[in-house]
Amino acid sequence: MRQSISNEYLTGLLFVLPWIAGFFIWILFPLGYSVYLSFCTYDGLTAPLWVGTRNYTRLASDEQFWKSLWNTVYITFIGVPVGLFFSLCLAFALNQKRRGISVYRTIIYLPCLTPVVAMAVLWMWLLNPEVGLVNALLRKTDTFVAAWSAGMLRVPIPGWLNDPLFSKPALILMGLWGAGGTMLIFLAALQDVPLSLFESAEIDGAGWFHKQLHVTLPLISPVLFYNILVGVIGGFQYFTQSYVISSGTGAPQDSTLFYALYLFNNAFPFWKMGYASAMAWILFFITLGISFVVFRLSARHIHYQGE
Repeated sequence: MRQSISNEYLTGLLFVLPWIAGFFIWILFPLGYSVYLSFCTYDGLTAPLWVGTRNYTRLASDEQFWKSLWNTVYITFIGVPVGLFFSLCLAFALNQKRRGISVYRTIIYLPCLTPVVAMAVLWMWLLNPEVGLVNALLRKTDTFVAAWSAGMLRVPIPGWLNDPLFSKPALILMGLWGAGGTMLIFLAALQDVPLSLFESAEIDGAGWFHKQLHVTLPLISPVLFYNILVGVIGGFQYFTQSYVISSGTGAPQDSTLFYALYLFNNAFPFWKMGYASAMAWILFFITLGISFVVFRLSARHIHYQGE
């Protein structure tokens, strides 16, 4: 009997051995080695040289580090709520029983299938201050408003990605293009809300707004919480769009130099692997701390059906 159990245990261990080996080789070892490198200077070619906490103390006086952190906080705590609100509004609009509604849902979702790099290149053209479609429409609006108000009201023509004042709002606008993925998650949650609760609310005299506020939002709160958490984590890893539109420089005037981009630049173009490893671990603890705060603050507001 013991021999049989031992053979079964050995067989099971052999089956999971590839996963265990992969975990140690591709996850655990790189994590541990990056902790070690964060206390070293390392250029990827010569042996790491132990410098203690020098990388971390240098970050405290690095202006570009603080600039990249501020840009990341901006895109996370402004861009994520704007994107979630826009996606939720789309979900409400598409949660209707109308003829051809599936066509509209498909059209809204299709931009999510566009690769991020292709999307960034497309929006670089759309937001071009000279020949872009967005500014062309604004110029037509400006002409109309000027003619209507005798020049007293005029629509400003932003420089968008070439203007440090408008570059981050332009990236937020760009992000709304791919709101269909989050919209689909919200739509699935909305369709899972029991109709009987709406009928009860109508009997009590509740209007559309109160039904959404007191019935829909509490019932979709787990999905809302999930999207907030994923959005915050994704915001602190914002990289591809800024890399494409600025060619990795963070231009104009470091206004699109996000934390992940600055980390990447230190690791590869500058070959400061130890410095980049220190940045990576600071990013990990920042993301972990904010995620913990989100969990704590949202615990009393999340309603799970059946509880």
